Amino acid sequence: MTGKPLSWLVVIDLQTVFADPGSPWATPGFGEIVDNNLALIEAFEERVAFTRFVAPRDPLGAWRDYYDQWAFALVPRDAPIYDLVDSIPHQGHPVVTRTTFGKWDDLPGSLRDVTGGAERLVLTGVSTDCCVLSTALAAADAGVHVQVVTDACAGMTRSDHDRAIAAMSLYAPLITLTSTRDVVDRL
Repeated sequence: MTGKPLSWLVVIDLQTVFADPGSPWATPGFGEIVDNNLALIEAFEERVAFTRFVAPRDPLGAWRDYYDQWAFALVPRDAPIYDLVDSIPHQGHPVVTRTTFGKWDDLPGSLRDVTGGAERLVLTGVSTDCCVLSTALAAADAGVHVQVVTDACAGMTRSDHDRAIAAMSLYAPLITLTSTRDVVDRL
């Protein structure tokens, strides 16, 4: 193949624990990004990977303090709160599960592995100010061109979302910001 390398869509942590309004980690705006994520998943076809955040079995270091605050989340990784939401079709796509906010790493079964070492990633999901930001920075540091689809991400608050987007904009041209429409139109 010649020309520009193909991008992969990475849909970050669209899970019950962030979608359920009764969850301590409910992400306002989650429902507002579903349609844009669906459009992007359809456009990328087979080049879509999903991620899941789960609690570690035994938190270490600073994670102990974190889970002292969020003890509800110390459940097995197959607990229903960590399921990907049913409204997003993920069957047949790779799913990377991590106990860290950032999902880009060199571990077996990593995003690097499942995307075939993609040089370009398009990121969506939740929360903009945590797992999206952490994944974008790690991938950019590894030399990957990262696009963050701002209208397909949601933060813990609108202000947190906006601040995370502003922070990622500082990393241009390693990280660029885009919209669902722009991405779909270019595909």
